[in-house]
Amino acid sequence: MLCITVSRYPVTYQETLDFLFPLHRFGIKPGLERVRMLLQAAGSPERSLGMVVHVAGTNGKGTAASAMASMFTAAGKKTALYTSPHLVDFTERIRIDGRRIPEDAAARYATLLKPAALEHQSTFFEVTTAIAFAWFADCGVEVSVLETGMGGRLDATNVVESDYAVLTRIGLDHTEWLGSTISAIAGEKAAIIKPSSRVFTSINPDADPGQSEAFGPVRDAAQGCGAPLQVVGRDFSFGGVVAEPGLLQLDVVTASCHYKGLRVPVTGAFHAPGIATAVAVAEDAGVGPEAVREGLDALASTGYRGRLELLGHRPDTFLDVSHNADGMRATVDALMPFLSRYRDARVLFGLVSDKDSESMIRELMRLRCRFATTGLPSERGVASEELAEICRGLGAEAVAFSSPPEALQFLREEASPDSLILITGSFYLAGALLEKGTAGKAG
Repeated sequence: MLCITVSRYPVTYQETLDFLFPLHRFGIKPGLERVRMLLQAAGSPERSLGMVVHVAGTNGKGTAASAMASMFTAAGKKTALYTSPHLVDFTERIRIDGRRIPEDAAARYATLLKPAALEHQSTFFEVTTAIAFAWFADCGVEVSVLETGMGGRLDATNVVESDYAVLTRIGLDHTEWLGSTISAIAGEKAAIIKPSSRVFTSINPDADPGQSEAFGPVRDAAQGCGAPLQVVGRDFSFGGVVAEPGLLQLDVVTASCHYKGLRVPVTGAFHAPGIATAVAVAEDAGVGPEAVREGLDALASTGYRGRLELLGHRPDTFLDVSHNADGMRATVDALMPFLSRYRDARVLFGLVSDKDSESMIRELMRLRCRFATTGLPSERGVASEELAEICRGLGAEAVAFSSPPEALQFLREEASPDSLILITGSFYLAGALLEKGTAGKAG
C-alpha cells in the first residue's frame, strides 16, 4: 500500500490544482480501465476501504451519503466520505469524520499519480477518485461512503465491491451519456449493485408513480446479483413529517426500531425518503438509535451545504444546488408551503449549457418570482442575458447581471425583510457566492 510520505512533492498545493483542473480537457470518458491503472499505481487502495457504502441517484444522493457518514461517525466509526462536486475548494470532496484531506496530502498523492494520469489521459474525476481512495486506505478508515459522480456502471467509483448499494431518486440528467429515458438512466445507476451488496432504495413506485420506470431496473439488478433489496414504504417507512425552513422532523420505522421525532437541519419534506433510507442503512450496519439521532442532528459537520440551505433571515435567503428539472421541482415543492409567509419571491438563477433551462424556469415560476440571471465562472455557463431572455419568453420578469455577487446585491437591495430569496441552478453559482463570502451564513 502506498505510504503517505512519498518523496516527491509539488512546490505548492496550488501547483497540484494546476495539474488537476486542466485534466478537464480530457472531458467525460466513461469507463473503468484508466481508474484501475491509477489505483494500481497507488497500491490498489480500493481493496482497503473498510465497509463500503456506494450511493447513486440523480437527486438526493449527496444528502443520503452525508447523512449516513454523519451517523457512522457519531457511532465512533472512522468514516470516509467522497462527494462531488465541491463548492469552493477541491478538498471538500474528500473527508474523514468531516475533516477535509489536508492540502499537503492531496499534493503528495497527486504527485505520485501524475505520471500514470498523463500517460493514460485520465480525467479529473478519475484522478480525484484515486487520490481519495489512497488517502482513505492509508488512514485506515472503517467505513467509506462513496457518492458516484455520474451514472454508475462506468463511473470511476464503480471499481469497489460494496457492502451496501444505495439508490436515490432517478431523474433525467446527463442524458447524452446515460440515456434518454428514466429506465435507461436507472439501469446505468443500478449497475453499482454487486453480489456482495445489500441494496436500499428510496425509490417506491407505489408512493411516487413518477418513479415507476426507475424501480424496475433497480429491482432487476438486485435480483440478478442475488442481492437483498430493501425499499422505502415497504421494508421501512417514514411519517410524522414536519418541514420548516432549515429543519425537517420525521419519524422512521424499521423492522426493529421506531425512531420518533428525528431532527435534520435541511429544508423540505422531499428529503424524507432519502433520510429514511439512510437511517435504514445505518441501522442495518449496526449503528445504534442514539448515534442515528446524533448523526442526523450533526449533518452539517460532514460539510453538507447548498441543499436549500437557509443562509440568513430578513429576507430569508436559501442557497440551493438543484441543476435539473426534477431537482428544481422538488425545491419548489419544498418552498410552496412557506410561500404565503413572504411578501414576494426573488430568484438568483445561473445555469450551465447542457441543462433543460425552460423546464427549470417553469418550475421556478410557480413561486411567482422575479428573476435575476447571472453568468457563471465556467466556460459551460449560459450567458446571463440569454438566460434572462428565456425567462422573459416564458412570461417571467428577469434582469441580467454580469456576476453572481452583483445579482445578489441587487436582489437584497430590492427585497423587503419579508421577501424570500432563492439562489439556485448550479453548483458553480453556489460556489462563486460562497467563495466571495457574499452569500452569508445560516442565521
